[in-house]
Amino acid sequence: MKKDFTMHRMPVEALPAFLAVAEHRSFTAAAARLGMSPSAVSQSIRGLEDRVGTALFSRTTRSVALTEAGELFLAQVRPAMAEIDASFSMLGDYASRPSGLLRINASRGVLPFLIKPLNAFMAQNAEVEVELFADDGLSDIVREGFDAGIRMGEMLQP
Repeated sequence: MKKDFTMHRMPVEALPAFLAVAEHRSFTAAAARLGMSPSAVSQSIRGLEDRVGTALFSRTTRSVALTEAGELFLAQVRPAMAEIDASFSMLGDYASRPSGLLRINASRGVLPFLIKPLNAFMAQNAEVEVELFADDGLSDIVREGFDAGIRMGEMLQP
């Protein structure tokens, strides 16, 4: 019977353990690499095998080897995890420096006070592009895709 794995039931938390055991061919070495106990790695792999319904490793007291299913799974999981790791690295790079489009909605009376600070900000953050919108009304800045709204006085949308 084919198992259906939706995101909320997919055993992704065990994949780093699976990859480490597959790479090192050892639960002890995988545990050391992951900063886990060997028994925690073993339980993680056992849980993964239970969830997918097949053995991924052949184990003896002296050796660990991938089963045929384990080899096929590894061939699929390794590149997928490499892409996921690259995605997290990209997010780390993105979060470490300001970049992208900054959309500001401001009343006309505020605009003269924004020009000098925005020019200084943009000079220090070359990867940021600023779009400044003049709007004297009370806009729903979230719905309209703005990052900030600046008004004089206490004009706030209820």
